[in-house]
Amino acid sequence: MKHHSGSVEVITGSMFCGKTDELIRRLRRATIARQKIQVFKPVIDNRYQVEKVTSHAGTQFDALPIQKSTDILTNLDPDTTVVGVDEAQFFDDEIIQIVQLLAERGIRVIVAGLDTDFRAEPFGCMPAIMAMAEKVDKLQAICMICGEPACRTQRLVNGKPARYDDPVIIVGAAEMYEARCRKHHEVPRD
Repeated sequence: MKHHSGSVEVITGSMFCGKTDELIRRLRRATIARQKIQVFKPVIDNRYQVEKVTSHAGTQFDALPIQKSTDILTNLDPDTTVVGVDEAQFFDDEIIQIVQLLAERGIRVIVAGLDTDFRAEPFGCMPAIMAMAEKVDKLQAICMICGEPACRTQRLVNGKPARYDDPVIIVGAAEMYEARCRKHHEVPRD
């Protein structure tokens, strides 16, 4: 079944808010609807299984790990109607044009990724993809300090907040990141 028109959906928020679980939920529904699905993830995301998108809660869906965003076009099957992209913030900026192109071809594109980095600043391609999307869902986690809704990703180094000038991209999970609310998110600059 081909879609009448393409679209871009974005699932975003901090780490541990359920982005990948929501991506997988939508992909499973597309499977039930007999859609042809392909899922891509950056090869840098090797936290769980290499050829699956895996949520922190353990849900999984088959995916192709790729080096650069143009690999989506190289590996796209002609009958694909739904494309999932996990951890989109790790891709090069060309992902923006590729997502747009896929939607223009009539493909439903579901993109999941962090909207901000550990500094709480816009992360890579995500702001541009959010701007072009028909639908954006921003999920929240739970602050590990106070239990309030969390919208920030706190990076920890030896149990302390990472410094502002630390590298932006360091792939990890609960061993070095936690969700925090605005009040409890810390990024020392000195």
